[in-house]
Amino acid sequence: MTGVDIIYDKIHFGHDPKWSGRLGPMEGSGLLVCVACVVEMIESEDVASVRKSFALSGISKVLKCSPGALRKLLSQDHQVSVRFTASLLAMLHTAGDQATLEKVDQVLVQLLLELQSELSYRFVLEEIHKQLNDQFNMKSFLPTFTFLGNLVEAVPNVAQSLMTQYVPLLEQLCSALLYPDEALKASVLHVWFKLFGTAGGSAAQSLPPAIRDRVCVLLLQTLANAGSNQLINSCVDLLWLLLQNQEAVSVLISSPGDLIPCHENQNLRTNNEQNLSQNQEQQSPDQSPLPLILKKLLMSGDETLQTTSAKCITAVLVQFPSQCSASFIKADLPEFLFDRLASSRSGELLWPAYSSLLLLIDNPLFFSQCHSVYGIESLVRSLNEALLLTDLEVPAQGLLLLTEILERQPPSERLFPGASGFAAVAEVVSAGVSFSCLKVATHAASAASALFRLNHQSRPVLYGKIEGLIEAITKRFPELPVPSHPHRGIARNLTRSHKDSQASRAEGFLFQALLCFQAACRLAEECASEPVLKENTFTAPSKQSQSQDSLESLCRCLLHCCDSAWIPTIIKMSQEAPRVQILQPFYSILSYQFTLLPSLMPVFTNKLDFGEVENLLLHNLPSLVCRLSDWPSLLCDTPGLQLSEFKGPRATQYCMVILLHLAMQYGDRLIPDQTVFPSVVWLLHSVQAQGDCAPPRFVLRSALYLLAATQDKIPNVDGAHLSCISKALSSQSFSSLYIHHPALLHFIYRYPDLVEKFGSLVLELWLTKQTQRTDAEQSMETGEQRESGAEEYKEPDTETRELLTLMEKHPAVLLTLLDMVCSREPPLAGRALGVLEVLLRAQRDFESDLCFSLRPAVLQALQRHSVESMGNGLSQGHAAQVNSLPLLLKLLCVMEASNPPSSSSDSSKMDGVHFKLLYHVSNLAGRLKPSDTESLLPALSFLYCWLSLSPAHCTDRAVSVLLSNSGLMDQLQTVLSSSSSSSSSSLFAPSTCPPSALLCCSHLLLSSLITLQRVHSSQVQKSISWSLDAAVQRLLVQKRKMDNLSLVSLMRFLQALLDADLESAVVSLTTGPRLVGPRPLGVEDGSLYPLGTRGAQCLFTGLIGNLLQKHELLLRASVNCLGSLLGFLQRRSPATEKFVACQGWNRFIVYCLLSSRESGRLHPVVLKFITILLKHGSSTALLWEPDLLPVMEAVEWMGVKELSEEAAQSLGQLLTQTQRSVLQPPLTEEQKQRVRSVINSLALHTPPNLPVKVLRVGDVSICLSDFTVKSD
Repeated sequence: MTGVDIIYDKIHFGHDPKWSGRLGPMEGSGLLVCVACVVEMIESEDVASVRKSFALSGISKVLKCSPGALRKLLSQDHQVSVRFTASLLAMLHTAGDQATLEKVDQVLVQLLLELQSELSYRFVLEEIHKQLNDQFNMKSFLPTFTFLGNLVEAVPNVAQSLMTQYVPLLEQLCSALLYPDEALKASVLHVWFKLFGTAGGSAAQSLPPAIRDRVCVLLLQTLANAGSNQLINSCVDLLWLLLQNQEAVSVLISSPGDLIPCHENQNLRTNNEQNLSQNQEQQSPDQSPLPLILKKLLMSGDETLQTTSAKCITAVLVQFPSQCSASFIKADLPEFLFDRLASSRSGELLWPAYSSLLLLIDNPLFFSQCHSVYGIESLVRSLNEALLLTDLEVPAQGLLLLTEILERQPPSERLFPGASGFAAVAEVVSAGVSFSCLKVATHAASAASALFRLNHQSRPVLYGKIEGLIEAITKRFPELPVPSHPHRGIARNLTRSHKDSQASRAEGFLFQALLCFQAACRLAEECASEPVLKENTFTAPSKQSQSQDSLESLCRCLLHCCDSAWIPTIIKMSQEAPRVQILQPFYSILSYQFTLLPSLMPVFTNKLDFGEVENLLLHNLPSLVCRLSDWPSLLCDTPGLQLSEFKGPRATQYCMVILLHLAMQYGDRLIPDQTVFPSVVWLLHSVQAQGDCAPPRFVLRSALYLLAATQDKIPNVDGAHLSCISKALSSQSFSSLYIHHPALLHFIYRYPDLVEKFGSLVLELWLTKQTQRTDAEQSMETGEQRESGAEEYKEPDTETRELLTLMEKHPAVLLTLLDMVCSREPPLAGRALGVLEVLLRAQRDFESDLCFSLRPAVLQALQRHSVESMGNGLSQGHAAQVNSLPLLLKLLCVMEASNPPSSSSDSSKMDGVHFKLLYHVSNLAGRLKPSDTESLLPALSFLYCWLSLSPAHCTDRAVSVLLSNSGLMDQLQTVLSSSSSSSSSSLFAPSTCPPSALLCCSHLLLSSLITLQRVHSSQVQKSISWSLDAAVQRLLVQKRKMDNLSLVSLMRFLQALLDADLESAVVSLTTGPRLVGPRPLGVEDGSLYPLGTRGAQCLFTGLIGNLLQKHELLLRASVNCLGSLLGFLQRRSPATEKFVACQGWNRFIVYCLLSSRESGRLHPVVLKFITILLKHGSSTALLWEPDLLPVMEAVEWMGVKELSEEAAQSLGQLLTQTQRSVLQPPLTEEQKQRVRSVINSLALHTPPNLPVKVLRVGDVSICLSDFTVKSD
């Protein structure tokens, strides 16, 4: 052993040489170690931590490589050994870095193992006890507890000593669990785990009962309040260990539910614990916190915790079934166990979950609370997964649970009210019967017997599924070994025990199969006696003509199976070794045949007279000689043993598959599709049946392409062949077999079994391989969108169109895409969202059904996100890694715009879903960080669209919910404040989303809240402060720095406030001297407060200037806000109203607007502006000529039939206002007649009502109904 010697030069010269030695694997070599130097270095505060760590590393190497060498040095003086140990224990409190602490821990354990001294062990335990007594700061003992746990694990004798001789130290370990530091608690639990687990748990038998009970109670308390994963896992490990002890289980199930809190005062802790122990005997299992804790573990996202929880439930029920099953059922543990079955594919979780439920169903309460009805679907889903596992005990246990539920379910509570539930159970039982292991098949046959009870049959009765089960059982008969005479040869006797076990399993399967067949016959007889079931009245009209799903068909199937397979098999087995238990149900089955089909009984009787149905052995030898051009025959051939992977008939078949693929890829079909498809299926089946290695990847890829490309002219594949295809595809990574072709999508989604395995994967690959546009094209389109201001609908690409077609045939694709949005990384999730957006915006016939299906799924996703974001305790640390909230909210915006709630809808369910979506989105928006604009922007946009698009009867509750959400109101306040604050850059990152877009959404949402709050008189919990002064200044002076959308939303916000006379309870306005002038306020300023006379003039000037712009939304927002402003002035100060409306530049604006082409004179904004001036101005504000005459000429030239609904309404208001106004000079009779003529034409014209639309401008959704030119 080479290295640097472990001595300290500064002090080494003063040490006795007897404490030094060259320690190593051989004499004369190794490290020079001075024990005295090491001890003094450890104890000295002047020695650097690095040097101490280096010295400890050297000691560790010596202890590892030279056993006994260091013990020889230390044996010279026991006090030195004690001092060395004490210095290391002290270092556990003084070492600063984790690496040094771990080294100290390691050396201490190695040293004590080296010394092998009971005195050393006692010294360590006494020293730890002394340290705990002297020091109140418990947090510094974390390394000490970690060391103690490692010592107990390394030296089992220490556990025995600690349990029996150091009870005060054990009490201190209990008290340490009351300390609030979770890392410290985890280290203490580590000690207890090692103590209880030492020597197979025998050491725990020596533990005083009072200490054991205290540990149990404190463990429940700690687990109930645990937050970190480390502490939760430590608690669960110890809980599982304690549940192996019957006395500990008794304490755990009787501990009170109101667990003691953590107190700082030690005496208070002790008193609480004593009171707790005294009350334990008075508690029932119903009051124990254990069921709730186990339920929380089942709810966690950690499968390991879920598995341990299920094991704990089983352990408790095994020891105290009668006392605990009721409390577990009342705590809904069966419900959560069933949920875990539905979501898990792990045999480690499925087995204990099955076992727990098997113990719970012994209690009648399990069925009275309908847990079986709730969980049957989850159980079936888990059995489908269990049958794919290699551990055969798992599906056997699951089928046993299914059998018990089917047998014990009360007849009054139906498990399968619909046909789909019964069909699912029948399919999984059929798969179990066909399973390769006879033990599993036997359990499945037992489940089938219970399934054939009359009370389990759906309406209509699925006779076809019952036939399928009987046929599946019958197909197993050829592989059953026939009992033979006893073997006499020595060599044969070697395998006799194996054959006996096989025969025993076969006999067990045959017996259960007979009981199943007997139950099927009994069911057929019962159905025949009930006319409703015999005729299957509830069968759909389209299926009534199908004779294969009728009672007669079932009876014929029973007779055929009995005749062709059951009679020969039973007779053959009975000739060798007759069994009474086999013959009894067999004779009962024969007797049933005479009552089920009396007309066929003469022929059946004649066959029975011969004693045994003829038994033929069919030999298929490969004698057919095929030419090379005879491809179908060659593909369907079954070659013999292959000596080489690349030679022989099988290799020839592989080459043919590749050639067919290449030819078809280039448009040539060498043989018909109707021949290619079954030939490829047969080839895959042949490979698997012979047990050959799976075909190479490129061959499977070609086979998959051929199956997909030739599927159109082929009927659906049956279950066996489909299983063969699925098994072949599973033998390779599916991504390596994937071909980017639409036919593959349709092939996978044609069969539910393939969808379950490969559906999500094929969609991911389809979206990932999607053709991408170049950066130049994207940037060019982005530029065009910015110029136009709105996103125009673009035709979807080829890949998206294929997905839309696929979704029309298979709606399940929709939920798969939604799952990708929720759980996949941004690139793939974004593409999935893009497909859903295209689908929602395409205005297809099934769009309302689509949204009806999507909204509940999105609601569940939002609920999960809400739970994860608010999670505490057990839910900490299990949040999803992918932040899907922004995409979910964007999808909601598109859904709301495409299919808003209808006022004519009678569906209260969907109204409830709509409202729940609003509720959860508003709560999430209130909890988001202001800087998270990626989520906040679509959240506010959705809330705005919800309010603007929903019918009146839906908005009452919605406004109350939003206005009572203080978090949302604070969020809006932050956004509004940031628009004028210099610190806005610190709140919002420009790279994620422009603050202007978020400000626009806030303005639009607040405008809807202000309007609807007035309509419904909703209470406001918290108002928002906003500077009217700053808003007018931005509109007047700074609008060149603002984008059009910001101006539009600001004017919509001002319009809502002006309609409320600037006195809304939602928004508290502040003003300044630039609007209302100096104080004290004048009469006019007071009446117009907080706008003031000057503010009104400034606002009017800012608004009227926008009318010369070309942006459509800007024009509409400006004229609507102008109308609201003059309406406010009319109500508050008529003098200011007349003054503002009669400004000289108003007529100049009218002249500019009318100077455009004739169609522009009839624009709703132009007509509305002229109407406003006529209504609020003086008699000379406008004249017939040149102000009104151009409008009359334009409408007479164009005709009213060409006008839109909005233009016709605005024109009607203008002409009506013209008749009411007193113009100077007044209108002539001819002019009045022209006006009346156009009004009459408008009355006869009924323009079509266009649907409410939502315009997308960047990331902002705008409801066009809010920007319709407002009518008076």
